[in-house]
Amino acid sequence: MYPTRREPSVGVVVERQVQSLRDLGLDVDVLHVDRRSRGRRAYWGLGHKLRQAVERGQPTLVHVTYGGITAYLATRAVRDRPVVVYFRGSDLLGSRAEALHRRLTIHLGVIASRIAAARAAAAIVDSQNLRAALPSGAAGGNVWVVPSGIDLIRFAPLDREKCRAQLGWAANRQHVLFPAPAGRREKRYALAEAAVALLGVNGFEVDLHELDGVQHTDVPTWMNASDVVLLTSTHEGSPNAVKEALACNVPVVAVDVGDVRQRLAGIDGCYIAAPTAEDLAEKLGLVLSAGGRVNARETLLEISLERTAQKLVDIYRAVIEKAVDTPARDAV
Repeated sequence: MYPTRREPSVGVVVERQVQSLRDLGLDVDVLHVDRRSRGRRAYWGLGHKLRQAVERGQPTLVHVTYGGITAYLATRAVRDRPVVVYFRGSDLLGSRAEALHRRLTIHLGVIASRIAAARAAAAIVDSQNLRAALPSGAAGGNVWVVPSGIDLIRFAPLDREKCRAQLGWAANRQHVLFPAPAGRREKRYALAEAAVALLGVNGFEVDLHELDGVQHTDVPTWMNASDVVLLTSTHEGSPNAVKEALACNVPVVAVDVGDVRQRLAGIDGCYIAAPTAEDLAEKLGLVLSAGGRVNARETLLEISLERTAQKLVDIYRAVIEKAVDTPARDAV
């Protein structure tokens, strides 16, 4: 989960959080485990590389930004200073939407996450449903819920018509944004497609757009060009797409996953729907008939990048203070 030259939009949320910590004065070194381009080879020798990096940089603390094998190896390799693991979704929840062989791989990752959670000095999770998925006694009870921070400077309301003209979207139609590549099974593009098809039957002239291969710097334009953002995932932690849409005051229709219900609570013009094409279409129709924006941006102030960074610093301090009085552990 970190941008590369080949895939500059992957893991931008982590990159931005790293920068926000640096802005607060922390010295942060990044060891990128490039799983996406190197496959399982990325794990070969990772424990040794991490120990070398720790010896070279002498960090006060190691923060792993995702669970699974990386967290398992990190908590096994580093025993003389605190390791904090940040769990974000499928690393604890798995995925029922994938093909069988892929589900088995993900299940092994969940097992690795649970072992890592037991060994970690602290665990951070994106949402309460992820906290509930942690094993009993994880991280000695040192567990915090901290949703990923949102860049409220980058994600802000823009003129809808100008954004549509920039993207070449039809001005005489309404536009639904599916905030993920259609090929990601757990996002259920087919369900979104079926819901939008029902809108067409009911007289709406609607285009469905998938967010795929879009530079992160361009995502605010796509959000602001849309009438509504539609989330149909099987599972989530704290989906950034929902928070980014709300930061732009763009309505959201979503199934009840992760912390979405909490995010949409009290916001007129946003809806939780059952995971059926019929109910999604009904809720989308309500948004499209209203045709406006929502008043949501201020609900995100507590999870801005800056405030989230300060929460992380406070957690680091608490973990480090506790570690001073705790002897180094043996490998498990």
